Amino acid sequence: MIHIKIQKKEDYLSGIKLKGHALYDDYGKDIVCAGVSAILTTTVNGVLKVNKNACHYKQEKDIFTIYDIQNDSLTQILMQNMIDLLKQLANNYPKNIKVESEE
Repeated sequence: MIHIKIQKKEDYLSGIKLKGHALYDDYGKDIVCAGVSAILTTTVNGVLKVNKNACHYKQEKDIFTIYDIQNDSLTQILMQNMIDLLKQLANNYPKNIKVESEE
């Protein structure tokens, strides 16, 4: 299962951590993992195209972390859109992906 934890500071997104594998299908054939990867990559690339300092990220094996997310309007809107898309995917595949908020 892919676990997604959303970190907030006050009223804005400050970090997002994705961990695991959806296990919907074999590696390389998993449509849930492909969907998560597409949503994540498109969002991070778009945010960094607009402002190369809007966030930072690192990937270690099966953990992808987005951190130091700036609290500006466009960055927050794009990151929230990413979370909304991931939540929609989680609604369609509840056995394979879970989105949680750390308050």
